[in-house]
Amino acid sequence: ATYQSLEERLSQHRVVPEKTLKSHVSKVSMVFRKLPGVSASGMGLRLSQKFVFLLFLSGLVTLCFGALFFLPDSVRLKRIFLSKTETQPHLKRPKDQEHPRGMASVKGETSTKLKSLSRKPSVSHEATEERLAGGKAQEDLTLLRSKTESASEKSTSSDHGATSDTFSYKKFKRCLLRPPLGTDDGKPSDPKTNERREKVKEMMKFAWDNYKRYAWGKNELQPLTRNGHIGNMFGGLRGASIIDSLDTLYIMGLVEEYNDAKDWVQTSLDLNSNGEASLFEVNIRYVGGLLSAYYLTGEELFKNKAVELGEKLLPAFNTPTGIPRGVINLGSGTSWSWGWASAGSSILAEFGTLHLEFVHLTELSGNPIYTEKVMNIRKLLNKIEKPHGLYPNFLSPVSGNWVQHHVSIGGLGDSFYEYLIKSYLMSDKTDDDAKKMYYSALEAIEANLVQKSPGGLTYMAEWRGGILDHKMGHLACFSGGMIGIGADDGAPEKRQHYLDLAAEITHTCHESYTPTKLGPEAFRFDSGAEATATRLSDRYYILRPEVIESYMYMWRLTHDPKYREWGWEAVQALEEHCRVESGFSGIRDVYTLTVSHDNMQQSFFLSETLKYLYLLFSDDDLLPLEDWVFNTEAHPLPIVRKSCLQDEATQDKTVSE
Repeated sequence: ATYQSLEERLSQHRVVPEKTLKSHVSKVSMVFRKLPGVSASGMGLRLSQKFVFLLFLSGLVTLCFGALFFLPDSVRLKRIFLSKTETQPHLKRPKDQEHPRGMASVKGETSTKLKSLSRKPSVSHEATEERLAGGKAQEDLTLLRSKTESASEKSTSSDHGATSDTFSYKKFKRCLLRPPLGTDDGKPSDPKTNERREKVKEMMKFAWDNYKRYAWGKNELQPLTRNGHIGNMFGGLRGASIIDSLDTLYIMGLVEEYNDAKDWVQTSLDLNSNGEASLFEVNIRYVGGLLSAYYLTGEELFKNKAVELGEKLLPAFNTPTGIPRGVINLGSGTSWSWGWASAGSSILAEFGTLHLEFVHLTELSGNPIYTEKVMNIRKLLNKIEKPHGLYPNFLSPVSGNWVQHHVSIGGLGDSFYEYLIKSYLMSDKTDDDAKKMYYSALEAIEANLVQKSPGGLTYMAEWRGGILDHKMGHLACFSGGMIGIGADDGAPEKRQHYLDLAAEITHTCHESYTPTKLGPEAFRFDSGAEATATRLSDRYYILRPEVIESYMYMWRLTHDPKYREWGWEAVQALEEHCRVESGFSGIRDVYTLTVSHDNMQQSFFLSETLKYLYLLFSDDDLLPLEDWVFNTEAHPLPIVRKSCLQDEATQDKTVSE
């Protein structure tokens, strides 16, 4: 049709021989097939032919640009034609202009549109096309980091006025009362004590070296079979033993081992997992481990990873009450309750053991949402009725009511109470709500659960709807240390009473450590039993730290030498019964001297058991309690001195002016 139209127009303007006309048409046909040649040179064409060619070329250009802006895979071409101003948010800033946190940030209007982490950010049309082009994962990560930056700047500037708009590690260090590692890395002056400390350090190196040799990157070492164990608690996350060991390696001065762990975090810790994770375990081990590593070393890597992982836990709080569910898919954000939990309930020790880490996530990110989430839990617990002042272990995240009246200071309940007193201490003793909740709970525990055996042993029984079960779990043995560190902050006239109670409970737990000098998972005080496991299913020991934890706290509070002697008993027992050729293993029966091993070197053995033993044989200025609290996985977190940080910021501003 185009050729015919051309022929008609040519015939109207001049009479030419047919042979010549066909020659012109042939030339135009070649033009259509070889456009680049024509666009480069219009030579040899008459005026009318040039008009036709330009008409065709303009149509072709219009078609191309239409495709450029409407086809889904055109984003790269658009960047060629769009101005530099329009594409600025996607350009990486020069290194010397990057945000102090090392995260990508945006400028101008895009930055002002980003919301807090709890809201979905506005996404440009170009960003949508980028996702369609296959860049969804990277785009999500950029948005995640940009949200964190924006929330940090916005929240900090509104909360602190003239203070710096980012967390300052230097200011934090100046607000500590003492250096974290003491004057000489906590080395005791007594040669015997130092020798024992060096033995614990050797145990840590032995456990770590075998983990690295046989299970590197896996969650835990299986020392008998010399391979790694992944498990299903961490939702696809790897390296639990590495994260749990970071601070232990650092304070012990195992520099090469610490650097290996740090390098693994930098190159191999993948937070984009898509499995079923325990909210509780990921928080206390991974988030807690990364936070403590940052506060001890100042390495931005650990802070960035902790905040990134913290955001992945937030969807677990999307319930009618704000009480988080126990299991979360870290990829999709879907959460649900444990299948074994009564009526789809959440567990007191799990949703009650988030406060320390989440407050620090707010400190580092500047985003208040983390603190808001855990404070909402507090508000609900204060509002609902508590039987005899006690906190049952199961709570519905839908109705906000207790599901059944089972109370335990051991498993299912334990660290909820620990986090109340530690929240108060970590707030520089300004969190009066936590203080009130803790001492009210402790009074109810004393009135209803604390018992004295016929042999004079003080223990914590369990409560089942008003009926006492005279059983105490190994997990409940942390309570000696907990009551001890809270003794100074209750009623002055009760200080000695609390110290005595702490000492009695710690003594009871020591009595359960026999005949192997290692304690069972649970022990009873009925039918003539005194701190003894009467059931075969309770006789195992899985390298737990709780008894040794109380030894460490009681040593620091009283300096009674018996606690160091008891700790040395535990060291010798671990060496004799749990040390195998390629690591440390739990045992199946603490009452049998011919032991059977369970083939598992738990990550908390590296994080808690060996760390508490090392601190027990160190001077008190190694991680002094005036500056640090330990989360329930023994990761040290600093006391938050808001007034000091604000004073430091004011001084810095005055100097700069």
